[in-house]
Amino acid sequence: MRLTEHTKTEKSHSDRNILAKLPKIEVHRHLEGTYPIDSLFKLAIKNELDVPKEIEEFKRVFQFPKDHAPDFLLFLSKFKKFWYKSLNDIESITYDSVKSFIKEGLHYMELRFNPLHFTEQTKLDPRAVTKAIIASSDAAAAEIGLEIRYLLTFNRSMQTAEEMLEIYRKLHEIDLEKVVGIDLAGDELTYPPAQFSTFFDVVKEEGRYGIDIHAGEVSDSQNMWISIDQLHADRIGHGVAAHKDIEIQKVLRDRNIFLAQCITSNRQTGAWRDEASHPMKALTEAGVPVTIASDDPTIQDSDLVDDYKKTVTNFGWTIDDLIASNLRSVEACFLSTQEKSKLTKSYNQAVKDFRREAGLD
Repeated sequence: MRLTEHTKTEKSHSDRNILAKLPKIEVHRHLEGTYPIDSLFKLAIKNELDVPKEIEEFKRVFQFPKDHAPDFLLFLSKFKKFWYKSLNDIESITYDSVKSFIKEGLHYMELRFNPLHFTEQTKLDPRAVTKAIIASSDAAAAEIGLEIRYLLTFNRSMQTAEEMLEIYRKLHEIDLEKVVGIDLAGDELTYPPAQFSTFFDVVKEEGRYGIDIHAGEVSDSQNMWISIDQLHADRIGHGVAAHKDIEIQKVLRDRNIFLAQCITSNRQTGAWRDEASHPMKALTEAGVPVTIASDDPTIQDSDLVDDYKKTVTNFGWTIDDLIASNLRSVEACFLSTQEKSKLTKSYNQAVKDFRREAGLD
């Protein structure tokens, strides 16, 4: 009996169906990269866009091929801004996206989006877009029992620090109660973080939001140092460059600055080409705060469950390791101490229910 139960438990670690139901906490996912491909296809056809009229060819054009060599430019080319013709389009694709998260077992997430991504071609008001996205996401999240918060993304290649501050002020004319963070994304090589320090000085001084900076993804750790010292980063997206910098690992530990690491995304962009040796494992073992994230599931033609499965296959992590990782990830969330305590309690209850339903008690 003991052997049978042990074998059953061991098998469960890599069983995708079980991993899909495991409650998860995620803090690094872009709305613009997570649309269900079928919903996106229907939207494109409705809007009579110049896209392939067969779903399989559509996927080939707008998703990164799973067997393709790492290619950062190819990855970026999959992001498009021509999908939307109206506010209703944005509401619809947002709702479908969040509703689909039920398939990944998400318990709590912080979903990020760039309002200007949706306004550049539509000329819609970014305030109206932001309200619509949050309302649609909230409605879908309520239906699937997901607790959700939001980050506003500012893209390095789209705005200067002064322009970021202008849109930041404009967005505060609406209710941003469920927005918990400000994110800096985009090309960190052409637009290094120091260019945006004046904007993040204001964000830090006002103290309304956590600060999340994409850094050390396709650069060395210098951009991470600048993000921490000059942009006041509370959390770093990717940060794979930390694996070569012992000193920054110490700072990350001492200040409890989490790295949101994305195995599949990092391979496709070339940030870390070999999934089996991804630094997530070594950094975790070194005590660096790390949380597992998906980044852009639709673009990648994968989801968060795939990344969880890769930690099992490549790192030897177990269900218990993944649960422990999620519990640590509560500290990565941009929530108050009281909210984190509540999230820990609800997550533990969700895990208890999961174990019972999966027969892992």
